[in-house]
Amino acid sequence: MNLARQATPKRLIVGISGASGAEIGIQLLQAMQRQPEWETHLVISEGARRTIRLETTYSVEQVEALATHCHSLDDIGAGIASGTFKTEGMVVAPCSMKTVAGIAHGYSQNLLLRAADVVIKERRKLVLVARESPLSSVHLNNLLILANAGVVILPPVLTYYHRPATIQDMTAHIVGKILDVFGIEFADFKRWEPNPASPQPDS
Repeated sequence: MNLARQATPKRLIVGISGASGAEIGIQLLQAMQRQPEWETHLVISEGARRTIRLETTYSVEQVEALATHCHSLDDIGAGIASGTFKTEGMVVAPCSMKTVAGIAHGYSQNLLLRAADVVIKERRKLVLVARESPLSSVHLNNLLILANAGVVILPPVLTYYHRPATIQDMTAHIVGKILDVFGIEFADFKRWEPNPASPQPDS
C-alpha cells in the first residue's frame, strides 16, 4: 500500500548577531510562526544574547522558543553547517559588521558564520540586515564583496510613507521587506500605494 509522503517543510535559517536591533530578528521569528509550511533554524551569537537582554523585554530562552529548531553557536556539526541540508536560505537580522566581515572573508569560526558560508556556496538566498552607522570604507568594502556574491544587503532603513506610529511599525516594515525576498506575504507589511497626485518616493 502506498502511503502519501508528508510534505517536507521549507527551512529558513535565522541568525541573530550582536548589532543593535535584536527586535528585528524577534519579529521575524514571530512572523515565521504564522507560516505553517515553513520551519526556522535559529542561531544566536554571544553578542546577540547580551543585546537581547539590553534592548528587549525577552529572555534569550523566550527568543529561542520562537524558532522551530535552535542550534548552539558552537555546534559546527549541526545540519545547517552542511550544503546537503536543504534550506531556502538564511537571514541574519540584525547583522553586525563583525559578522559581515566574517562572512565576506569566509571566516567560518562558528555555526552562524558557517551556515552563511554554506548558503553562499550553494547559491541560496542570503539576506543580511546590516546594522551600523556611519559606515566606514572597511564596512562598505566588505558589503560590496557580499553584494557581488549575490547576497541581499538589506539595512534597516526607516521609511515614512506608511506613517509609522511605533517602533514596532518600523520594525514590521523591515521584516516585511525581508520576507518579500523569500516570497512570503506579511500582513503587517504596508506596501507603497501611490496617489497619482503625490510625488513618487526614491525607494
